[in-house]
Amino acid sequence: MQKKTYSMELAGKTLTAEFNDLTAHVNGSVMVRYGETVILVTAVMSDRESSANYFPLSVEFEEKFYAAGQILGSRFGRREGKPSDEAVLSARIIDRTIRPLFNQSMRNDIQVVATVLALGEDDPDVLAVIGASLALSTSDIPWHGPVGAIRVGRTKETGELVVNPTYLERTEKKLDIEVLACGKDGTINMIETAAYEASETDVLSLLETATKFHVELEAFQATIIAEIGKDKKVVTTPEVPEALIHIYETDFAQKLRSEMFSGRAGKDHIYAVKKEFLAAAKIAELSEAMASEYFEEKIDHELHVGAIERNERADGRDMDSVRELYAQAGGVSPVLHGSGIFYRGGTHIFSALTLGGPEAAQLIDTIEEQEGKKRFMHHYNFPPFSVGETGRIGGFNRRMIGHGALAEKALLPVIPSQEEFPYTIRLVSETLSSNGSSSMGSVCASTLAMMDGGVPIKRPVAGIASGVMIMGDAYALLTDIQGPEDEFGDMDFKVTGTTEGVTAIQMDVKVGGISLSILAGALEKAKAARLHILNTMTEAIATPRPHISPRAPEIVVVKINPDQIGLVIGGGGKTINNIKDTTGVQEITIEEDGTVFITGKDGSAALAADRIRALTKIYAVGDVVEVEITRLATFGAFAKIDAYNEGLIHISEIAPFRLESVEGILKEGERVTVVVSKVEDGKIGLSIKQADPSFAEKRGVKPPFRLTP
Repeated sequence: MQKKTYSMELAGKTLTAEFNDLTAHVNGSVMVRYGETVILVTAVMSDRESSANYFPLSVEFEEKFYAAGQILGSRFGRREGKPSDEAVLSARIIDRTIRPLFNQSMRNDIQVVATVLALGEDDPDVLAVIGASLALSTSDIPWHGPVGAIRVGRTKETGELVVNPTYLERTEKKLDIEVLACGKDGTINMIETAAYEASETDVLSLLETATKFHVELEAFQATIIAEIGKDKKVVTTPEVPEALIHIYETDFAQKLRSEMFSGRAGKDHIYAVKKEFLAAAKIAELSEAMASEYFEEKIDHELHVGAIERNERADGRDMDSVRELYAQAGGVSPVLHGSGIFYRGGTHIFSALTLGGPEAAQLIDTIEEQEGKKRFMHHYNFPPFSVGETGRIGGFNRRMIGHGALAEKALLPVIPSQEEFPYTIRLVSETLSSNGSSSMGSVCASTLAMMDGGVPIKRPVAGIASGVMIMGDAYALLTDIQGPEDEFGDMDFKVTGTTEGVTAIQMDVKVGGISLSILAGALEKAKAARLHILNTMTEAIATPRPHISPRAPEIVVVKINPDQIGLVIGGGGKTINNIKDTTGVQEITIEEDGTVFITGKDGSAALAADRIRALTKIYAVGDVVEVEITRLATFGAFAKIDAYNEGLIHISEIAPFRLESVEGILKEGERVTVVVSKVEDGKIGLSIKQADPSFAEKRGVKPPFRLTP
C-alpha cells in the first residue's frame, strides 16, 4: 500500500488525513481519523456531461454496522438497508457546505461518498465535511475550497466552551447551545444550531469561535493541496449567442422588470414571461436549455439590483416586513388530539398532534445509538399540489427528512419532561400551500397544535427565514423571503425561538460564504420578526389548554420499589397480563427505576393503577386499615388486608386483657378496623386493641375481676 499521512492538533486531539491507494479509481479520496472515529471520503466526476439542465451533484453518507462493532439490523436482515435519518441529515450537511463552491454551470455528474469505517466517541459528520473538502481539493475536480468544519458547544451550568464535543459530552454536559458551522476565509456558508433559548449574542460568539478554527483547518489543508493536489480540469462555459441577448434586451428586459416588481407574491407571473421568452428563442432556433439558463440569470440579476440599488422587493414589501399572518388552534375535528393552522402569506401549514403512551415511543437502533427511545417526533410532508404540480404522493425524501428534523430540533427545548407529561408526542406538518419557508411555518403550526392539545410546553416557538442579496461589497437583508427571493437569493437563514431566545438555526447559501457582520444583522431582524409572529400566535391561543383531548389516552404513573418489578410482572407475565385483561388497559410499561406508566381509556388506567398499588403496597407499623376476617384459629384470626396481602390478628391483640378464645368475638367475613403492629420478613401483624381498646367489651366480653389495692 502506498500512503502519505498529514496531522494537526484540533481541540486537543490529533486530526489525521491519510491519502492511500485503497480507492484506485476515484478522482480524489482521503481517510480521516479523529480519536477512534475513521471516515473514508471519495469524490468522482464523470467524463461526460449529463443531459441535466442543472448542476448534478449527489452526496451520500454511508453508515456501516461494523463501524460500531455491532451486528445490527432486524433479526431477519443483518445487513445495512436504507439510510437512517441521521445519515440523511449528515449527507445534507456535506452537500449544503460544498455545493455553493462549485461552478453551477458544470454538467458532469459528481458524487461524493462519505463512508464511516469506525465510530468512536467523536461524531463523524464534522470529519465528513473536512474529508469532502480534502478529497475535492486534492482531486482534479474543479472546486473552490477548502472549507473548515467545527462543532462548538457551551455547557449550561458553567458556560464552559466545548469544541467538537463527544457524544457523551453532548448528553452529560447538557449543552445549552451547540453550533456546527462550516466556511472559509473568515465567512460561514453552513450552520446547524441547536439551543435552549440562547441569545443572539451567544450564537454570534460561537460562530466567531468557529471561524478561528476554520482558519487553522484551511491552513492545514492548503499545505496538503500544495504538495499533492492535482491540476484542476477546465470547465468550459458556452457563450450566449448574440441573437439570444438581442431578443432578451429588445423584447423582454423591461417586461421582466415590470412583472417582477409588480407587487405580486410568488413567481408564476415571472415564469409566464420566461415561457414567452423560451417560445421566442425556439422560433429563432436557439437552444432552449441555454435560453432557460440565461433567463434565470437575468431574474437573479434583477432581484439583486432591485434590492440593493432601489431598496425594492418583488412583492412590494419593505425589507423588514413579514407577510400577512393567520393562526388557528383546533377547530378541525374532535378526533384529533390537537391541531394547528398557520398562514404566512402564500405558505399555509396544517399540523396535527397525536398523543400515545410510552410504548409508542420510537426505538432507535443506529450505529450512533443503540436501544434508545424517542418520545417526541415531528414529521414534515410536502405534497406536489402545495406548489401546483403533479407527482408522486406518499413516502418521503431527503428534503422532508431535513425539514422535519429542523422543526423537531426547534421545538424540543420547550417539550415537557416525561415526569411532567408522560406521553409520547408525534406531530405531523402538512404543507398545503408553499411560497417560501414552509419549514418555519411547520414550527408555528406545530406549536399551535400542541397548545390546542393541552401539551404543557414551556413557551410558544415561532420561526422565520431571512435572506440576503449581495453584489460586491454591497448587500441587502430581507426578512421573510418568499418565492423568487428564496430561489435566487444568496442566503436562506432560518431562525426559530421563543420570547426568551433562539432554539434552532439552519443556514444555506448560494455564495462562497457570509460574513459575521451580515449574520449579526440577520439575527436581529429575525428576532424582531419572531416576536411579531409570536404575538399573532398567542392571540389565537395564549396558553396550552388545561386538559388533553378526551380522545387521547389517559396515562397514570405509579412508582414502585424496583425490587417489586418481578412481583408486578409475575411468572411468565401472568400477573401483569391478568391486570391488563381484567381492567382493559392498553399498555403497562415498567422502567428499570420502578416507574410504571399505565395507558388506557375510560378510567381503565386508574383501575389498573389501584391494582398495582395494592399489589405493591408496603405496610408500615402504625398504618390504620380495614380488613376482612377470613379464618379463625385458637391463637387468633387471619385477615385479608387487600387483594394481595394477609395479616394475623394474634389473640393477645384483640383486647387489653387476656382472652381464652376468639369465639364469639370475631366471625369469618366481618370487617374490622385494625392497626398494623408488626412487619417482619413479609409477615404482617395486626392489632384490634390499638384501634379500639373497648372492642372486646362491646362484643360482650368482660375483663377479669381485679382487687382494688
